[in-house]
Amino acid sequence: MDTASGGPRPSLLFVSDLGYEARGRRYCDEDIFLTSRLREEFDVALCHPRDAAALLDGFDAVVMRNSGPVLHYQEAYDAFRARVRQLGLPVYNALDGRGDMAGKQYLVDLSRAGFPVIPTADRAADLGLLPRADEYVVKPKLGADSVGLRFTRDAVLPDGGDGTLLVQPRIDFRYEVSFYFIDQDFQYALYAPHPERRWVLEPYLPDPADLAFARRFVEWNSLAHGIQRVDACRTAEGELLLVELEDLNPYLSLDRVPEDTREAFVARMKVSLRRLTA
Repeated sequence: MDTASGGPRPSLLFVSDLGYEARGRRYCDEDIFLTSRLREEFDVALCHPRDAAALLDGFDAVVMRNSGPVLHYQEAYDAFRARVRQLGLPVYNALDGRGDMAGKQYLVDLSRAGFPVIPTADRAADLGLLPRADEYVVKPKLGADSVGLRFTRDAVLPDGGDGTLLVQPRIDFRYEVSFYFIDQDFQYALYAPHPERRWVLEPYLPDPADLAFARRFVEWNSLAHGIQRVDACRTAEGELLLVELEDLNPYLSLDRVPEDTREAFVARMKVSLRRLTA
């Protein structure tokens, strides 16, 4: 579309919950900033995730951003997915993600396959394969934003091992680090030097080994298009282990990156969306 010569501009339905309160993050600020910049090249309408399915007609693509945990509006989200497939409407991120978009089963699968992830089990028969630890983390496969997370002294599955919960050893780590990608292209990295302050992030300069680690999971995911965040922890021994592969609506912490990095990210996102709506 030749927008420079006055032709029609691609239209985007930008899905966000501006009222969602996340610990340590301002979702609304990030999406207000992104929509203001996307409007430079696109016609943008913003809606709540509960309203998205009813508002899809007439748009060239949907951008799913900081819409909060899907479990808070699962029925509306299922209706949204069904409707965009019926319309053949592109969604950003693509709906074929294998990471958190599909629940946390991938942590079990990757752990069994020998990937560098925090060891994870979802069956009573596999609990003995987990490394010994002073404490374990139990969380639901369909959880998000720490909803339903709890700590236990022993590696047990309170659900009896019916596959709805995960168990992981509580890792003693030096810091957490996140790698951000658009369409499988690395953009920037941030880390939390103080483990007790997860969202107080600072720029992080990854070395080749760090990038190879993050790219391994992005390539495994094979997401057709969109934004991914690879969250990892650096163990006391210096190893990186995957914590989460966020491929539905990853918070970007754009307020924590230098201005030139933020501008480069916005420019790359525009390129990605132009390709999607061409």
